[in-house]
Amino acid sequence: MARELQVLNALDVAKTQWYHFTAIIIAGMGFFTDAYDLFCISLVTKLLGRIYYHIDGSDKPGSLPPNVAAAVNGVAFCGTLSGQLFFGWLGDKMGRKKVYGMTLMLMVICSIASGLSFSRDAKAVMSTLCFFRFWLGFGIGGDYPLSATIMSEYANKKTRGAFIAAVFAMQGFGILAGGIFAIIISSAFKAGFDAPSYEVDPIRSTVPQADYVWRIIVMVGALPAALTYYWRMKMPETARYTALVAKNAKQAATDMSRVLQVDLEAEEQKVEQLTEDKSNQFGLFTKKFLHRHGLHLLGTTTTWFLLDIAFYSQNLFQKDIFSAIGWIPKAKTMNAIDEVYRIARAQTLIALCSTVPGYWFTVAFIDRIGRFAIQLMGFFFMTVFMFALAIPYNHWTHKDNRIGFVIIYSLTFFFANFGPNATTFVVPAEIFPARLRSTCHGISAASGKLGAIVGAFGFLYLSQSPHKDKTDAGYPTGIGVKNSLLVLGVVNFFGIVFTFLVPESNGKSLEEMSGENETDEGSVPNVEQSSYNRTVPLV
Repeated sequence: MARELQVLNALDVAKTQWYHFTAIIIAGMGFFTDAYDLFCISLVTKLLGRIYYHIDGSDKPGSLPPNVAAAVNGVAFCGTLSGQLFFGWLGDKMGRKKVYGMTLMLMVICSIASGLSFSRDAKAVMSTLCFFRFWLGFGIGGDYPLSATIMSEYANKKTRGAFIAAVFAMQGFGILAGGIFAIIISSAFKAGFDAPSYEVDPIRSTVPQADYVWRIIVMVGALPAALTYYWRMKMPETARYTALVAKNAKQAATDMSRVLQVDLEAEEQKVEQLTEDKSNQFGLFTKKFLHRHGLHLLGTTTTWFLLDIAFYSQNLFQKDIFSAIGWIPKAKTMNAIDEVYRIARAQTLIALCSTVPGYWFTVAFIDRIGRFAIQLMGFFFMTVFMFALAIPYNHWTHKDNRIGFVIIYSLTFFFANFGPNATTFVVPAEIFPARLRSTCHGISAASGKLGAIVGAFGFLYLSQSPHKDKTDAGYPTGIGVKNSLLVLGVVNFFGIVFTFLVPESNGKSLEEMSGENETDEGSVPNVEQSSYNRTVPLV
């Protein structure tokens, strides 16, 4: 038999209202900050190398040693992975709202602290930066399961996918904002402190004021998070958590009556009956969970893992790929601030033309063609375009063909975002039971960040030239950009395969997907109510 609470049914069939858009903005600003903080580091790593690792007499500007570069790029992901697991679990134990403010304050404090290493000693600066970027990542990690879960539990059945995807799409604006802000800051410093290129004067090419550039770029990430804190604290707890996990139907009805602007009756009797029904009270480490959701969890974790290997490799090392094909001039022909400007300009162009549109294509189509189709299509085209870059790679390195390379490279971003980068975030928030939803999303997201760590650390070494004289200072030889792109193409292909483990949740209620309305005796279809004010009968 199926038992449906009126408050949950009211949420499922509610018309799109102002509170939906408020929730998108409040949750989305967290993701805006997440993306800014995670990806702004790729804009300044070359600058950090010039400032703190300059070698007198070298014909190349200073660059971060391999272990330092790996730490600076990857430490935030280690923190994010830990935060996703911890806050995902905590969100199911304490409630979504109670934990939501903690993650934001952690992000604000650590964004500011990341740029406050008052020292000229390279070791001290990098240690401070890495320490606070770990805890910044820890806060960011909590935002993944909580934002997705809150949005899925607030949304209606018809447009739930678009609402969750819209929260995630704010990531695109965060990447874009990072690039634009870096362009503005570097332009201002370039105009104020003119400097020769490295090959003309290695010392004067990095002006002392360049040290402020990276600090300002890193610290500004605190602003959007701080501005959102008040509104997060005003959001009520989600009705699904209050009713199904906290077992407080009266509070759930009161909270949702306020945001939905309708009268809802508290249904303690139904909550008691649902509580007494032990068939749906299984935990994460039980045979029943394994039977019902084991393959689903395997599907969400593997697809997110494989996607993030490719996605974060591409994002973090765009500057290296652009340099390899000559789209960004050789480092020695620029001064330190000019290099930041050119890297930021290239990344902003990619974000504007492919990353941001890809996210919003998902928002527009996810409730029309479904999660499964979008994810499959995205992985397929990512595979095709990655091989299209890799196989004729030498062709793309010729000056006349560079625009073609950038276009195809941009298309891989477009189909990552109009594809698995969005759907892997949406689906885990829809298919697991309310009491395990945040935990399972956290596990899926942490699996993704494990992929990001593999991508960040692996691509850093793999993409180095196989010829020792062409590698960056301090790096061992790698397999080159061409073979690295081939590896990423194979990774995307496996993403296609594992997508078949993920169920389609389009148009179904959360309780229908998770089986929370079912008992061991079976189930009957949900009865939709024609009016919010009518109590749904117990069937």
